[in-house]
Amino acid sequence: MQAFYLCPHCGKETVKHRNPFPTVDIIIKIEECIVLIERRNPPHGWALPGGFVDYGESLEEAAIREAYEETGLKVEKLRQFRAYSDPDRDPRQHNISMVFTAEASGEPKAGDDAQNARLFPLDNLPAPLCFDHTRILNDYIAGEK
Repeated sequence: MQAFYLCPHCGKETVKHRNPFPTVDIIIKIEECIVLIERRNPPHGWALPGGFVDYGESLEEAAIREAYEETGLKVEKLRQFRAYSDPDRDPRQHNISMVFTAEASGEPKAGDDAQNARLFPLDNLPAPLCFDHTRILNDYIAGEK
């Protein structure tokens, strides 16, 4: 069944479109480890830093902003990795994530939506990770070899 709403300009009934939300996730490498954040909000658990793209913001700008807000790190060498779009990847709603890789230095410090931020070696990641981040990191590890 299609949902309808009233147009705020003309008052006519129109179809209500539901689109996926654009998000970014960032694989931040520091030496031989990656940065994961422990989420403050549901779904709880460990995840890659990331979040929603703001209106008027590029994917790259969103990745840099989210990395800094959640880890306190200024990232360098930002590169697109892959896009992930499974409608079930996020239990809250349908999100499409552009995943980036980046490098940083220093010690991550939790901020914004993160209650903790830590470095993990790729061969010793906490499990399970939130969302589809295990799949993303398995794809990343496979590409590293």
